[in-house]
Amino acid sequence: MSGGERQIVRALGSVGSATLASRILGFGRDMVVALAFGAGPVTDAFLVAFRIPNILRRLLAEGALSTAMIPVFTEYLVTRPRPEVRRMLRAVVALALVTLGATTALGIAGAPWILAALAPGFAANPAQAALAVSLTRVMFPYLVLVGLAAIATGILNAQGRFAASALGPAVLNVGMIAAVLALATRVDPPILSLALGVLAGGVGQLLVQLPGLRAEGFLVGPSAELRHPALGRIARLLLPSVFGLAAVQVMVFVNTLLASLLAPGSISYLYYADRVMEFPLGIFGIALATASLPTMARQAAAGDTRGVAATLNVALRLAVYVCVPATVGLLVLDREIVRILFERGRFGGPDTVATAQALVGYAVGLVGFAGSRIAAQTFYAIGQPGTAVRLGALAVGANAVAAVALMQPLGHAGLALAASLGAWVNLAALLVAARRRFGPLGGRALLVSSARTLAAALPLPFWCWVNLRLTRPAPRDPVWLHAAWLGYVVAGGALLFWLASTLLRSPERRTLIAALRR
Repeated sequence: MSGGERQIVRALGSVGSATLASRILGFGRDMVVALAFGAGPVTDAFLVAFRIPNILRRLLAEGALSTAMIPVFTEYLVTRPRPEVRRMLRAVVALALVTLGATTALGIAGAPWILAALAPGFAANPAQAALAVSLTRVMFPYLVLVGLAAIATGILNAQGRFAASALGPAVLNVGMIAAVLALATRVDPPILSLALGVLAGGVGQLLVQLPGLRAEGFLVGPSAELRHPALGRIARLLLPSVFGLAAVQVMVFVNTLLASLLAPGSISYLYYADRVMEFPLGIFGIALATASLPTMARQAAAGDTRGVAATLNVALRLAVYVCVPATVGLLVLDREIVRILFERGRFGGPDTVATAQALVGYAVGLVGFAGSRIAAQTFYAIGQPGTAVRLGALAVGANAVAAVALMQPLGHAGLALAASLGAWVNLAALLVAARRRFGPLGGRALLVSSARTLAAALPLPFWCWVNLRLTRPAPRDPVWLHAAWLGYVVAGGALLFWLASTLLRSPERRTLIAALRR
């Protein structure tokens, strides 16, 4: 195992386990939302309003701001004395508070126009539009909280501390669940409880990282030095990083806008399906991207471009190894997964069918979503985020064209499929650009590894089909029995894939074992 691979394994163990906890709590949150509010106009209004803080969380806490911080902070940490590093951080905190505070004020004032752009279809229902505006205004201060949490994430990740920052989304989910359970019957409208939970979760995301900052000696307050030279460098990395890492999220915005023009509930179906698909994507795709960036940044700082290419190859092979069997499971067990997770309360059988259709559209792009996120990190590591920006714009264009073409014949499922097509376009373009910049990427090893993974996954559709036909509980059986059956099928499929990959001598299996042990 190479040095870069060992570093990724160490980080993946922490990030993956924390993200697993977050995704499990995320499912719990969505179960509570589905039970309390179902899938309809009120839920659609919240989900459109929640797009804004949720996208900001992904761009900041899981993306652009921490990505822009890591290369600059790493250089200061290596080349400057400790007091100068702390001085730089105080300036960063001050500028973040000013910028994020002003943006929040503008967002609250401009909420009606933001919602009109995000969901023009709401204009036909003034009450729904007014509710979405109100919820947006309540949640917009989350931007300040998640921005400060993102700065903390960059500081800790650059020093190899990943667990606390990865737990941030889990804390957000806890806040939302607790708010619904405690406040839904005490506020009017009840869905306001979810918005208040977002703010509580944002406070928690920041607080959970403070002990790590204190331990490293970087728990600092703001200063009045808004002309520190590091601020310009971070800003030059930040803006392209936002647009580059935002490619997938812009696709979500496009799909939300178009879904608002379709039948009521379409936005909710896409949201619930996206939540299911993000379980494997978050645990391994985003975790691999997060874990690989500090390694790539150190290699780039040392001028080791071949090391960057090798790290990219390792991360992509691991992503394919995990995402291919997950894709098979999502495609074959789509309705069973959605039914067990969400079908209760006001979320009925027709909602299950519609959400499963969207899940199939998203699932075919799982490798593309994970791979494009990982491949984009190479350009941030070497300080050339503009390349990722241009290719991200290409992916957004491909998604938009496909969405317009598919939304009429396939409805909301066509929008999910269009997002997957955009992700595959983004991945292909990023790999071509990386090949030109770094030279050979180990394409033959990647193809051989992918073929071996596909071969190991071949028994999985048959395994799922047999159990769907022969062992599935009756529809009237209790939910716990259906959940146990799904767990049995998933565990059996994972074991079958593991044995097949062992027979095929997949090297990724050993790397994954090391990460799990970690």
